[in-house]
Amino acid sequence: MVMTAPGGADVLEPAEMPLPEIATPTTVLVRLRAAALNPVDYKVRKSGGYGDHRVLGCDGAGIVEACGSEARRFSPGDAVYFVNGGYGTEQGTYAQYVAIDERYLANMPASLDFSAAAAVPLVSITAWEALYDRAGLRAGQYVLVHAGAGGVGHVAVQLAALSGAHVAATVSGPQKAQLARSLGATETIDYRTQSVKEAVDAWTGGRGADIVFDTVGASTFDASVELLGCYGTLVTCVERRWPSVDATAAMERNLRVAWTWMPAPQVFAMHDARIRQAEILSRVATLIDDGKLRVVVGAQYPLERVAEAHRALESGSVTGKIVLTIS
Repeated sequence: MVMTAPGGADVLEPAEMPLPEIATPTTVLVRLRAAALNPVDYKVRKSGGYGDHRVLGCDGAGIVEACGSEARRFSPGDAVYFVNGGYGTEQGTYAQYVAIDERYLANMPASLDFSAAAAVPLVSITAWEALYDRAGLRAGQYVLVHAGAGGVGHVAVQLAALSGAHVAATVSGPQKAQLARSLGATETIDYRTQSVKEAVDAWTGGRGADIVFDTVGASTFDASVELLGCYGTLVTCVERRWPSVDATAAMERNLRVAWTWMPAPQVFAMHDARIRQAEILSRVATLIDDGKLRVVVGAQYPLERVAEAHRALESGSVTGKIVLTIS
């Protein structure tokens, strides 16, 4: 399915394309069985920031069909999952086939089918890099995850809980609060009916959170500065500016602001960083197969109904990830 021009969901149309080539000795050809949607998909579709006539989609799961002459990690028939495309010049995953360097792939969790596996890569890498790499998460810390029932948020809640942190999540409504608690949040805050600042103060005994993970942006990003205690870290995966707050108070509390942008290794051709992201997926697969981590799939659509899936994602009507099945 090709984005024919910047615009609404109707610009996504079917197209015939040549089979991707195995262009290097370590490239493999993957027959995709599922691809997941992420908010970045419709943002790129609307903006046309990487040009039109492109295949969107970052997350994929499928079966290796052919391998380059020096590919050793995988063989035809292996089930793999990965992040690739959607940004820059590389083809995305709204397609039947993709060619990718085998070093950027990971073995799919054995306990998942293709649809569930495709929902995992982007959100798990984003949450992992935000909490472990940027914020330096440690056991015993107080971690607040904004939108804790969202795509990235519900994975972040689990990773923080698995690390021995005290976890709180902002949510909208009792259904999402129940989901966040089932995943390890001991405190949920309905931002529509509660003061998040008062709730965080009560939860932490007035000391403030050690880490706030912002998956929302805008005013939520700005307000998060006041939720942190001394030496706290605000990390965001969505906001593209500095907080609009008085920096004096932040400086006096020795606060740190960090960004995480999962596609950077692909966009800037950072080979080692892409290998590390594949290693993260291998570790995530172990957690999933051990029953310690799960990713919620809220809806599935066949690839041909991708425009409908985009509309559902933009509306916010689906809890959990939206997945495209590919025949």
